[in-house]
Formats: sequence, C-alpha cells, structure tokens
Amino acid sequence: MSKAAAKAFITALAEANPGAESELIFRNTFELLVSVVLSAQATDKSVNKATKGLFEHAPDPKSMAELGEAGIAQYIKTIGLWRAKAHNVALLCEQLLERHDGEVPADRKSLEALAGVGRKTANVVMNVAFGADTMAVDTHIFRIGNRTGLAPGKTTRQVEDGLVARIPKDMLRPAHHWLILHGRYVCKARAPECWRCPATQWCLYPDKRLTPPRTKEAA
Repeated sequence: MSKAAAKAFITALAEANPGAESELIFRNTFELLVSVVLSAQATDKSVNKATKGLFEHAPDPKSMAELGEAGIAQYIKTIGLWRAKAHNVALLCEQLLERHDGEVPADRKSLEALAGVGRKTANVVMNVAFGADTMAVDTHIFRIGNRTGLAPGKTTRQVEDGLVARIPKDMLRPAHHWLILHGRYVCKARAPECWRCPATQWCLYPDKRLTPPRTKEAA
C-alpha cells in the first residue's frame, strides 16, 4: 500500500471511530503497565475483571510488592499464563521500587528492562501514558498490516516499522487504537466483516466479503 493510500486508509478508520482508546481499565500509569503485562494472550475484558480486585487491594508498586507473587496469583487465576504473570508482576514492582523510586519510567530501555515487559508493552505504555508516537503491534495489528497490504511483514517488528514509515507522524499515536479496535471488531481473524469496513477501497485483501452472510431467516 502506498503512503497516500495508507493515509486514506487510516483517515477512514479515524472518521469511523474518532474516540478510540484503550479498553483496559486503569487509573494511572502503574495500573496501565500491569494491565498490559497481564494482557498477553488474554482479552482486555478478562484482564479488567482480574485487575478490579487486584488494584483495589494493591494500587501501587509498594503494596503490590508486599502482596507478593502468591498474593497476586490469587487475583489473576482467571487469565492465561497467570503463574508466569504473577511472578513477573511481583518482580516488576520490586524493580520499580529499587530502580525508579516506584515510578514507571518513560523511556524504552528502562521499560524493556522490567520483568514481563517486551517491545509491545513498552510501546503501549509510551503511547498511552507518555504521548509517544509509537506503534504497538499485537495480533490484531499484525493481521491487518499483512491482510490489507498496509504494512506487510513476517515479524511484528517488520510490521511495526512498516506502519511507522507509512502512517503520517501526526496520526501515528492514535492509529494504534484505530487499528487494534478495527481488528478486534471488524477485520476479524476468521471472518473479516468487510461490508462494515470504512476503508475497503484502499484495502488490498483479495478475498473481501462485501456483503454480510445470509442468515437462516433470510434464506
């Protein structure tokens, strides 16, 4: 997809969903960081359900570190990989206290040095909390980048670099949310609902479904 087409594609998503934002529920940067770490291979809905009680009991790094791995685990058993995530969150809180006086750092190097924090998580935190022009590539955005021709790539980093290169800089930060929500609710993995997509004219996907499937009632 050309830069001009990419701009038109993103603009169409923006006009269709101008108020797009994260569906994770958090009150501060620390809660955002923990939520994103917990969201790996889990839905935002399941994370929000788990963190409601967790954040009520431990709203900051100190109280969560005191809660410890076993205590954290009791709140997050309903989400995938909860054992590893409980370990990482407990260690992450200790690292925040030891290295950053309990504050979440704003730079990539420091974020990625924390337990359980990879490039995607760092990109989300930098984007949402600190206003950085980053593109966090999850499964939805990876799929859209390849399916539509917006930014094809064999790895998440290739897709990320392609998106950063094609999307206008002033649209890059909010584009993260426009793309992820589009992938979650319209350009779905198994059956993209192209008839609902506002950007079909720029999409290069060869097997577009431009009419909704007929229901049994209609048949």
